[in-house]
Amino acid sequence: MPRQGHRPVAVVSFAQADNVRRELRRNEVETLMPVFAEVFSNIGITKDDVGFICSGSTDYLAGGPFSFVSALDAIGVWPPRTESHVEMDGAWALYEAWVRLQEGDIDAALVYGFGKSSMSDLSKVLALQLDPYVLAPLWPDPVSVAALQARSLLDAGKATERDFAEVAARSRKAALSNPKAQVAYDRNVAELMGEDYVVSPLRTHTLPPITDGAAAIVLAAGDKAFEWAERPAWITGIDHRVETHSLGARDLTASASTTKAAEVAGVNDGTVEVAELHAPFAPQELIVAAALGLGDDVLVNPSGGALAANPIMSAGLIRIGEAASRIMDGSAGRVVAHATSGPALQQNLVAVLEGV
Repeated sequence: MPRQGHRPVAVVSFAQADNVRRELRRNEVETLMPVFAEVFSNIGITKDDVGFICSGSTDYLAGGPFSFVSALDAIGVWPPRTESHVEMDGAWALYEAWVRLQEGDIDAALVYGFGKSSMSDLSKVLALQLDPYVLAPLWPDPVSVAALQARSLLDAGKATERDFAEVAARSRKAALSNPKAQVAYDRNVAELMGEDYVVSPLRTHTLPPITDGAAAIVLAAGDKAFEWAERPAWITGIDHRVETHSLGARDLTASASTTKAAEVAGVNDGTVEVAELHAPFAPQELIVAAALGLGDDVLVNPSGGALAANPIMSAGLIRIGEAASRIMDGSAGRVVAHATSGPALQQNLVAVLEGV
């Protein structure tokens, strides 16, 4: 159960849209509506059963301020209800909802994240996250930034290009059993190593797909969780940390913020069976796994992770949903979920979930 002083809060339902390269038929509202219908029907409730709504998205994709407001049409907010939004991945919206539930006056919350990467140029959008004085004016694309991090790993002797390929091969093979995956295949490491570089030392297989998608989670507190789910996924620890966005001022081969968040969340307080890590680029999985202190016996990204589908603003929330699903279906007893945002693993959130 949660650490002393925390109100028990659990994930009781999870749903996500089909992850696709380009959603041509539906706008964000139309994409979210079936996700909401599923996340509620999973546990037999309606929107009127949740006391708080929190979303994660980015206005930069839609090209206009407060674009998240229109997405509320998918849920319907009449009569008016308490709602909030973060300009972050939905995992941070979940953190806000978890904090809100600690107040004790409501017992359930809806959390969701959404974004259509195909609507904009991610190379420009993600460059706006960089240091506005030194880096952003150079407009480095996210692949080039990730390549700097990968090169740092290689130069430090902490990984090889073969290690990158092994992560990609395992993740895409695992994705074959994930009906929501966008990219899935069974290719050996030697074949992957034969690909051309996109930006050295990164080859195509180390990169995430560009994805349109959405996801939603219902959180419930205390006895309400047992009313709605046979086996709730209790959030026994959660924390997020941020590092400087100046790439030259931090060690790109490690993730100090992930390590600190893991310490506060209590990752090492028990045995971790499954870890869903939000590592958009293959080398980043190696960094995050090391920062969390995961052993070789931990099942990492059985869903395929962000290499299988990387919907902007919901990929981190999906990691929490996928990890929680392992608890709810009884296949695991203690899991870890991780989400990241910003350049080169700048901001990181870690959650520990357990069954009873």
